[in-house]
Amino acid sequence: MAFDYKKEYKEFYLPPKKPQIITIPSMNFIAIRGAGDPNEEGGAYKESIGLLYGIAYTIKMSKKGEHKIDGYFDYVVPPLEGFWWQEGIHGVDYTRKKDFQWISLIRLPEFVMEETFRWAVKEATEKKQADFSKVEFLTYEEGLCVQCMHVGPYDDEPQTVQMMNHLIEEQGYVTDFESGRYHHELYLSDVRRCKPENLKTVIRQPIRRDGKEEFKMGRL
Repeated sequence: MAFDYKKEYKEFYLPPKKPQIITIPSMNFIAIRGAGDPNEEGGAYKESIGLLYGIAYTIKMSKKGEHKIDGYFDYVVPPLEGFWWQEGIHGVDYTRKKDFQWISLIRLPEFVMEETFRWAVKEATEKKQADFSKVEFLTYEEGLCVQCMHVGPYDDEPQTVQMMNHLIEEQGYVTDFESGRYHHELYLSDVRRCKPENLKTVIRQPIRRDGKEEFKMGRL
């Protein structure tokens, strides 16, 4: 049976609807960076998704070809993810989609290192006759976060984020969008086949201990 990251790591991919605090370890991804409204037809974001899956399935289906990857095991391609931010904004403003900057990602199995990634880009470029030069190999350690399962349209996410912010305030944390930390979403539903009210999205925000709280505690 193919290894399924969603089932084996439920704490990362299937969190409850109630916000929770969690530490996310280092992972490897294929990634594409871009900017603009993700809903734009024919835009950079939608193009990035096709390129990412092109590389992801080139690696997965290598088992049927002549190129053998050391340590390969059969697996389910993990879900699409996205880091989102906007210049000058703490967090994200859902009403200003055209100002989004983003990194689209798909997690890689542990056996995929940069050498295998480079092979996959070359293989996909030759077989699909497409330009995969925008795709990069990215190692990212997310660290301490608050996360929650959001069920419903993407535009309703602020309500879930508000619940998450309430939890971290109660627990003595603050959101931390400094030093390359981002609003993070993991897409568990196929938007083409799922009604908006049933969409499942893991929302994750980076956090740190509130410095003011630490200062108060130091004075006691």
